[in-house]
Amino acid sequence: MLELSILGFLFGESLHGYELKARIQALSGHIRPVSDGALYPAISRLVKAGLVDQRTEPGTGAAPRRVLSLTEAGRDELYARLGHPKDVEITDGQRFFTLLAFLHHLPDRAAQAAVLRRRKAFLDVPASFFYRDGEPVRAADAPSVFQQGMLRIARATTVAEKKWLSEALAELDG
Repeated sequence: MLELSILGFLFGESLHGYELKARIQALSGHIRPVSDGALYPAISRLVKAGLVDQRTEPGTGAAPRRVLSLTEAGRDELYARLGHPKDVEITDGQRFFTLLAFLHHLPDRAAQAAVLRRRKAFLDVPASFFYRDGEPVRAADAPSVFQQGMLRIARATTVAEKKWLSEALAELDG
């Protein structure tokens, strides 16, 4: 998801590493913090693969800064990743939100809709954080107020997301 975020944020404009890190951090928040030890090796991999260009410009202070921009191959890679996300990018909520942040870059509305349909199909399968005898536990049947809270919040979130997915699909299809 870090590489997808890098490609996604560089889609529309060149950024230097610090700006890019700040944007990725704002997107992922405290759930998945971005360290320099993860970001800069990912940038190096993308540069080596020809997906990102890197040039050095004078900094506003004493140190020069590396400015990153997306190559045509990087744009194609972004389209491929957006159009054909891995299953975990559909099923994991935070990963899906990262995908969703950049899905508007995918120029094919049918491909956008196909991604949203995959997420909706995933959400349509009954699931829970807790199971009893192989069946999902409902909030009312959870053994503690805390587990009830988790299940109620998850259910409300799922209901809202499914409603939005239906609205977005109607717009994309219409």
